[in-house]
Amino acid sequence: MITESLLNPAEAQLQQQVNAGDYWLKRIEAGQTLRITDLEGNQAADTLFFNADDTAERYSMSDTLRGQKNVFLSAGSVLRSNADRPMLTITADTCGRHDTLGGACSCESNTVRYDLEKRHMHSCRDSWMLAVAEKPEFGLTRRDITHNINFFMNVPVTHDGGLTFADGISAPGKYVEMVAQMNILVLISNCPQLNNPCNGYNPTPILVSVW
Repeated sequence: MITESLLNPAEAQLQQQVNAGDYWLKRIEAGQTLRITDLEGNQAADTLFFNADDTAERYSMSDTLRGQKNVFLSAGSVLRSNADRPMLTITADTCGRHDTLGGACSCESNTVRYDLEKRHMHSCRDSWMLAVAEKPEFGLTRRDITHNINFFMNVPVTHDGGLTFADGISAPGKYVEMVAQMNILVLISNCPQLNNPCNGYNPTPILVSVW
């Protein structure tokens, strides 16, 4: 559902560009608003959410989809944890829908989906692992890399229940905005994937803003 934000970007307390292939790991407090902007269009922002005060509680795809009875995320979606508690609520979205079924690219998935020669290409899992290694103060380990959301990614579900990775439906300047319902750790991999039509085979930067 397309819903415009009422927030003024000039009033954001934090704005940071994240280049393709880079990660963004920050804590946001309950009540703060997080916006992810697709600067050039059809980029995928693979995102993990954790309870900042107890990282054993984290975003759950199954609890979220069961709670909203819809396989796509958009304005009004409540992102739920593995304790079935609300973590964030999407309050504005100018893209229309976001994927939480397709998972994140990794060396294994690059090999299976594309070719053995693609195994060593940079992946979102690589970015998350780098974040875990470089930011030990957040207390995350490789075991914390679980369900993620692919903001701006287009993964239609077929009539038979399969998944397809299709051309993106986002565009330059499209954004998704959400309010934290608890203290949250946000870990984003701005996807470096060169083999997927979702980003037009051209990974580009995103902008992360916090109010």
